[in-house]
Amino acid sequence: MYQKEYERWLAADLEDCDLNPELAKIEGNDDEIKDRFAVALAFGTAGLRGVLGAGTNRMNIYVVRQATQGLANWVKTQGGNQTVAISYDSRLKSDVFAKTAAGVLAANGIKVRIYDALMPVPALSFATRYYECNAGIMVTASHNPSKYNGYKAYGPDGCQMTDDAAAIVYAEIQKTDVLTGAKCMSFAEGVESGLIKFVGDDCQKAFYEAIEARQVRPGLAKTAGLKLVYSPLNGTGLVPVTKVLKDIGITDITIVPDQEYPNGYFTTCSYPNPEIYAAMEQGVNLATESGADLMLATDPDADRVGIAMKCPDGSYELVSGNEMGVLLLDYICAGRIEKGTMPANPVAVKSIVSTPLADAVAEHYGVELRSVLTGFKWIGDQIAGLEADGEVDRFIFGFEESYGYLAGPYVRDKDAVISSMLICEMAAYYRSIGSSIKQRLEEIYSEYGRYLNKVDSFEFPGLTGMDKMAGIMKGLREEAPTEIAGYKVVKVTDYKDTEATGLPAANVLRYDLEGGASVIVRPSGTEPKIKGYYTTLGKDLEEAQAQKDALAEALKPIFS
Repeated sequence: MYQKEYERWLAADLEDCDLNPELAKIEGNDDEIKDRFAVALAFGTAGLRGVLGAGTNRMNIYVVRQATQGLANWVKTQGGNQTVAISYDSRLKSDVFAKTAAGVLAANGIKVRIYDALMPVPALSFATRYYECNAGIMVTASHNPSKYNGYKAYGPDGCQMTDDAAAIVYAEIQKTDVLTGAKCMSFAEGVESGLIKFVGDDCQKAFYEAIEARQVRPGLAKTAGLKLVYSPLNGTGLVPVTKVLKDIGITDITIVPDQEYPNGYFTTCSYPNPEIYAAMEQGVNLATESGADLMLATDPDADRVGIAMKCPDGSYELVSGNEMGVLLLDYICAGRIEKGTMPANPVAVKSIVSTPLADAVAEHYGVELRSVLTGFKWIGDQIAGLEADGEVDRFIFGFEESYGYLAGPYVRDKDAVISSMLICEMAAYYRSIGSSIKQRLEEIYSEYGRYLNKVDSFEFPGLTGMDKMAGIMKGLREEAPTEIAGYKVVKVTDYKDTEATGLPAANVLRYDLEGGASVIVRPSGTEPKIKGYYTTLGKDLEEAQAQKDALAEALKPIFS
């Protein structure tokens, strides 16, 4: 079957001139043909994500058209405004895919609001809500290497699409022939017909105003003299992040030169992810040279942010997503109580794989902290529930350990723009009182205990990767470990058991160990990886690290 599909593509007069030479080059190479054509890219709640190139298992204009036709079929059943918002990042072909999607929607009679230049995930979520759209599309592969691109689909609430809606769209996609099944119109025709319009200045202004309204201590940053090094990692963050920072009074900003402007090849780091040191290295070197208070980087679609904080000896230390989640929760709570802006019965939300240190901090401030499944849409779901009850102002903060944060209900996905603003405001505040982010983090650890949270990832590439991952999870369910590295397992939680967890079913296993440590095992929803999340608690970092290392070593054979 895959050989026949390959031959059909090879014989077709493809519009993208990059694809025909690629197909000709792999003629006779069964492994390569099979990899590209034996399966299609799956469409789930995270949309599509794959390597750029020719084939049904690749990201190209035909796969984008097919996905968009499936989305259009769903939108046409939804009533409402019959409108879809679109944004895109700096990745290779992102602008082409965004305009391709717009053309398919217009050909189906659906109105489009598309940004006239690349803008981040939160701006897409905001526009979807602002224009009361039926759906939103963000063309991005987040922080993946440059050979990837993707397509995130959003519902009318600005949240990533629900499982039910994604299943309907996927069924429609499967009915649509990848080469010929989508209705098409050129982008220019769509604009001329009035079906495709650009996102207006009013929407962009409202987006920035919504973010700046969430300052904890308004005006403080203007006088604190914070010195910042910033890297957009060649993505979408440059314009929105620097605008908001300058608006709140942070003007001493040095941009990392090689990472300033959009560049889908990400030539300075193979993996443009602020979670890893290689992506932060140029910025850290620049911060060291200039003596900056803080180095900050946003990923290509600007929904995640990472920082390096200055230590007393002048060195810089990366802050983990869990640590920043706790720091921001602590800062927002203390600041809003001090300013009298804390709502009654405040609510914060975190994912189940994020640090329990946040629970201790929330309890200290009298904040209800809810734990939800991994994926920011579940945090958005909590905001939606509060909104339905007329209590949306109770939501003060949400975070995931994977460097995603949100303060405020104006969007329903993680937002590196507001996170950058609040991190810089927090750094400016601590600077103004003779402290620092590093000092406050150490105070939190001394107050609540030395928690350590680490994540190990195991990759399972190729067509058999998903099967291997499924086999590992099946094996763990059939024969649950009774001890790990000598620590007795006192409780096993299977998140497929909705009665036990009170949450929707998820392919996640949690092991609580004697002494307070825990291990969570979870396959990634977007990549062929299984992740192990370790939480340990020691009298100091060394003790916590030693326990984590022992647990990881004991589990390694299972993931090999």
